[in-house]
Amino acid sequence: MESKDFAARGNSKYVRRLPTKSFLITVLTINNMNNPKFSIITVCYNSEKTIAQTIESVLMQSYPNIEYIIIDGSSTDGTVRIAESYKDRFQCHGILYKIVSEPDNGIYDAMNKGIGLASGDIVGTLNSDDFYSDRFVLDEVYNLMSKSSAQSFFADVVYIKDKQDKPVRYYSSKHFNTKRFKFGFMPAHPSFFTYRDNYLSYGCYKTDYRIAADYELLVRFLYTKGISYCYAPRPVVKMRMGGVSTKSIISNYILNKEIIRACAENGIYTNMFLLSLKYFLKIREVM
Repeated sequence: MESKDFAARGNSKYVRRLPTKSFLITVLTINNMNNPKFSIITVCYNSEKTIAQTIESVLMQSYPNIEYIIIDGSSTDGTVRIAESYKDRFQCHGILYKIVSEPDNGIYDAMNKGIGLASGDIVGTLNSDDFYSDRFVLDEVYNLMSKSSAQSFFADVVYIKDKQDKPVRYYSSKHFNTKRFKFGFMPAHPSFFTYRDNYLSYGCYKTDYRIAADYELLVRFLYTKGISYCYAPRPVVKMRMGGVSTKSIISNYILNKEIIRACAENGIYTNMFLLSLKYFLKIREVM
């Protein structure tokens, strides 16, 4: 891989430049050394019903240089057994595959463990009840980040439910800009990829947040540190309904309190009224 080149771009925004390369569907024939390595991190706990689909969606990626890390919180069901059953298939595809199963202090602590184990250039997280929408997701991330020299990437997400994977909501990141953080908007976190160097420079997830550590991290990276981003106008992840932040009115209240805290810690003023406005706009996302 070409040497890492960092170039200053106004207001101390540094952009990592990757080798310029046109997108190839036949990417499997490209020498791995010509492509940056992706580290994909899946955090799970008692996910035996969904973990196989998550793993399969990583295994099917056509991009040739992948490391896949599963951080399990000492599951008591068949999650680890299912994950370990894929070792030979990942080895056959030339994908580095790591499984860690031990107690943790919550999802953000587990994500930080995964980032600490990652050796790739670009890091993405994929929850154990989510999966990539098709086999060319990582190709598109690499292609767009390479062409734009952006430090991060995000796209859209489709929420699904039922065994038939019925779509019920389309989460578009199309209109995102950093001014929208004060209204509680953020790019779809499951679609977010960035260079591992940014975690090393600016820190990982804050584990004293219960629900909104992902929000705080995106505010810190995209607003406070001003890292550049690029956007793909299509869904790259299918995400099952039922996340922690949407379980109840109490969860939404905690989420909004933590969003206010995250904004305050990063120099953005907001309040409950401004955050409430986002719910009217979210109605348009229902399918």
